[in-house]
Amino acid sequence: MKRAGLAGLCAAFIAWPAFGQQQAPANAVMKEDQVTQGALIDALAPPAAEPEIRTRSIRVMRAEPAVVKAPTRASLLITFDTNSARLTPSARKALDVVAQAFASDKLASQRFMIEGHADPRGASDANLKLSRERAEAVLAYLDTKGVDRARLQAIGKGDSELLKPGNPAAAENRRVTFVTVTQ
Repeated sequence: MKRAGLAGLCAAFIAWPAFGQQQAPANAVMKEDQVTQGALIDALAPPAAEPEIRTRSIRVMRAEPAVVKAPTRASLLITFDTNSARLTPSARKALDVVAQAFASDKLASQRFMIEGHADPRGASDANLKLSRERAEAVLAYLDTKGVDRARLQAIGKGDSELLKPGNPAAAENRRVTFVTVTQ
């Protein structure tokens, strides 16, 4: 085999994604009935270290610099009563699953930012306040379910990070996002 052919084959093998590794689209939002402990753990667990490539006679060297990994995140469509920060019964049920996932071995040592988001209907300052109150309501609920409050921080994003800017009233614009806080 020609040297260029072997190098190309090795490069293709190294770039091949790990078996079973799946990434959710960046703008994916889990609806309350889709929230499972496994899906949350997969979305929020810190990325596993790259496996060591073992060879007999070829030494694989990484040419690219080390990449700083971005925090992991999971967006959930947590519902609230209209124009309020009161959680609906289905939201509480989904957050029960979140609390169980946060207690798992893979997430028990992680800290999380709870980002509240709002759609752009209404005044921006009112949306910011409402999104903060909703994030704080989620934090308070998780606290009642045994999640250590010190692991959580609530912030409001208002209507500044719309997932569907072309559809301001889209439910995906009103969501809660959990983001791992890197130490």
